[in-house]
Amino acid sequence: MTESFSTPIQSTDERILRALREARSQLEAVEQAKAERVAIIGMAGRFPGAHSVDELWQLLTAGESGIRQLSDQELAAAGVSPDTFQQPDYVRAYAGFAEADGFDATFFGYSPREAELMDPQHRAFLECAWTALEHAGYDSRQYAGNIGVYGGAALNSYLVNLFSEPKLRESTDTVQAVVSNVMGLMTTRVSYQLDLKGPSCGIQTGCSTSLVAVHQACQSLLQRECDLALAGGVTVGSTEPQGYQYQSDGIASPDGCCRAFDAAAQGTVFGNGVGIVVLKRLSAALAAGDTVYAEVKGAAINNDGAEKVSLTAPSVRGQAAVITAALQQANVDPATISYVEAHGTGTALGDPIEITALTKAFQGHPGGCAIGSVKTNLGHLDAAAGIAGLIKTALALKHQQLPPSLHFQQPNPKIDFANNPFTVQSQLSDWPRNGTPRRAGVSSFGMGGTNAHVILEEGPAEDERQEGQGTLGVSERESTSSPYPPNKPKTPNAVPQHKQ
Repeated sequence: MTESFSTPIQSTDERILRALREARSQLEAVEQAKAERVAIIGMAGRFPGAHSVDELWQLLTAGESGIRQLSDQELAAAGVSPDTFQQPDYVRAYAGFAEADGFDATFFGYSPREAELMDPQHRAFLECAWTALEHAGYDSRQYAGNIGVYGGAALNSYLVNLFSEPKLRESTDTVQAVVSNVMGLMTTRVSYQLDLKGPSCGIQTGCSTSLVAVHQACQSLLQRECDLALAGGVTVGSTEPQGYQYQSDGIASPDGCCRAFDAAAQGTVFGNGVGIVVLKRLSAALAAGDTVYAEVKGAAINNDGAEKVSLTAPSVRGQAAVITAALQQANVDPATISYVEAHGTGTALGDPIEITALTKAFQGHPGGCAIGSVKTNLGHLDAAAGIAGLIKTALALKHQQLPPSLHFQQPNPKIDFANNPFTVQSQLSDWPRNGTPRRAGVSSFGMGGTNAHVILEEGPAEDERQEGQGTLGVSERESTSSPYPPNKPKTPNAVPQHKQ
């Protein structure tokens, strides 16, 4: 009798144990997903005065500016009339990267005609995407996982210029011209050219575009929509070096210097730039032996809504809310943040509002938190502004140094530095740990009210890396010598960039 019932009872017990084990595994997976972080494992960019991220770091640590003053000869060669550049209110400052009108069309399989029709922002973003993946050590055609692309560009004036030429307009297919210039197709062009099968999303939120792209890419990785993600932005306002006409009621600097948080701050300088980071789930990055430049502990985006004086005005409440949300998402105490890469435009209204918002979000911080702005080095790169700040901060974490924020001599009297935890980082210094991992916040606030803030932490120490490291196969990562020549032949634009 006992034998007849033993098998069903044992079978039931096994089913219960199996169900319990499965439930436990599912709970562990949920908890692991909650604790998962994102790693920055590669990056690339071209900035004023710096043709690569390595050159950018050299420029930053040297305390130099990539904004340069143009000569009469350069301005004349760019087509600027002497009647214009000899005016007393003409500012000769130019913030741009070299060969903004160049493109290795042959490498990517484009004809000269196709390259000619393509927005220079599309060209620069495509080249930068390729370089970023190479920097991370991945060949997109060998990688087994899905790779997503998130990015955006500034206002496109190139298409207007194309159609202002009657002969070119008559000989150009309208659909082809649109495809070559619409911002939303910039990321999908990268996906097509590099054979990337993850999400491919164009983003435009004004000045915060590229940091919003990073936030969206992180969400995509954590939701396992992709296994790697490219995120960034690009701005090419003019491919020709030129200055600008100063307007007393505008936000452009009267002398070509951005003096963030300084008493003499009178505005910023707009410029060209492109930057992209390669992101991956941290656990997978450690298992693959990737270089981790920094961890994204948390990120948040929001909008100011209507609680401000105008559409383009900044908001203390909106900025404080997004910073607080990012800190909560990262699950870190604000007191452990020792550096903030600010939006820092050097404008009379923007800087005091930003520090007020940060002070509100950092209530209880003991003080000694350094603050700086890469705009003092590079100018305001519009859609690429946020990614420039993120790359700067990731490099600072990797090198354990804080580069100086330039042109700071006396604090802005509208900013109460005596009663807030922030100190402007005015010189190069080592970045101490002070009992916690090095952590930083990066802000980018868009005209129109879309705000973004990202919390970064230094990558794991070597002993932590060894614990998580696994065996790397060719299907996971393919490190090859680059077929991209270091001195790429450039296809010049037949159509000059529309002058801003």
